[in-house]
Amino acid sequence: MDKQQAVQDAARAVIEHGGPDCLTDPHIPLEAMNRALDAGASHHEIAAEIRRQRGA
Repeated sequence: MDKQQAVQDAARAVIEHGGPDCLTDPHIPLEAMNRALDAGASHHEIAAEIRRQRGA
């Protein structure tokens, strides 16, 4: 998985499973974010992708 795909997957996981209520297993978005960070992404890139996906 390349960095861009990892960032997109992490953003999707945060939107689907995260948020302030985190009604699902909190490890799902955390693991996706860790994969993106391991691929070389920054927190800023992940946050920007979350905003982009929410706006789409």
